[in-house]
This record gives sequence, C-alpha cells and structure tokens, in this order.
Amino acid sequence: MKRPLCYYGNPILRVKALPIETITDEIRQLAADMIETMDALNGVGLAANQVGVALQIFVIRPELKNEQGDYVLGPPEVYLNPRLSHPTADEETMNEGCLSFPGLHAEVTRPYGIHLEALDLEGKKVALDLFGFKAREIMHENDHLNGKLFIDRVTEKTKKEIAPFLKELKRKYFL
Repeated sequence: MKRPLCYYGNPILRVKALPIETITDEIRQLAADMIETMDALNGVGLAANQVGVALQIFVIRPELKNEQGDYVLGPPEVYLNPRLSHPTADEETMNEGCLSFPGLHAEVTRPYGIHLEALDLEGKKVALDLFGFKAREIMHENDHLNGKLFIDRVTEKTKKEIAPFLKELKRKYFL
C-alpha cells in the first residue's frame, strides 16, 4: 500500500530513528509499502522517516547497467538497522535530490565509498563495501535515519540560494 510522503518541514524528518528489535509481519509490510511508495514516486531510495515511521529501515533500487550498457534500476533492496563505516578518503560531488524535496536538486559531496553492515528482512547480516552511486544512495538514506537531510550537506552558498525554495516547499507541503 502506498503511504503518504512526509515533506520538508515535517518534524519526523529530523527524528533519529529507533532500531528494529524484532522483524515482524508489520516490519515486512512496512518494507513492502515503502517499496511501493518509492516506485510510485519514481524514487531510487526511501527511508522510513519519509513515510512517518521513526524506525531504522530504508529501501533502495540500485542503479545497474543492462546488456546494452544502459543504466536501469535493479530489484529493490531493504536494509534494517544500518551501520556505516570506513568512508573512503576519495570524495565525489554529484547532484542529489530527495522525494521529500520535490523539484530540488543540489550538489552534495560525499565519500566515494562506504562499508555497510545491516540486516535484511530475514534477519541475516549484510556486510558490503559499496562505491559510486550505490554508496551515495546508502549514505543519503542512512542520513534520513539520523535526522540529517541532504540540504545539511550543501555549501553555505548553496544554502543561501535554495532558502527561498525551501521556504516555499514548507509553505506548500507542511504549513
């Protein structure tokens, strides 16, 4: 079931999510709902905070190359209680957007790679070294679970430039 999205200005986006203690049918349904919501909004990632649930779970669709060399979205992946470590010294700056900020994109610098440890929906431990766009997806969604937004990672100059847009977003979707 598609869930309502929380937009910029909603305080839940600044809440630090709680760990998931037990993987229940409700957690599995939350994951399915998040995937449906992400897909309906043409997103590549979604954190539970963005659908009003302060639990440590996010979903992504990784970017893959098909046989023709074109980028396509892969099957959905679900991560619970993620922990990130060992960011690479190499960084990469890319344009980022967020479903909770419709129409806004801004340059964000992040480490090129990261180590992820999490649980899957079966409770199995996942440990991955990720690089490039998938690492960026993971870092972006993990930030949500810590109450951090991509706009917190932009330069001061960009913050000033996007301030009117953020004010309008807040007025339109939250106030």
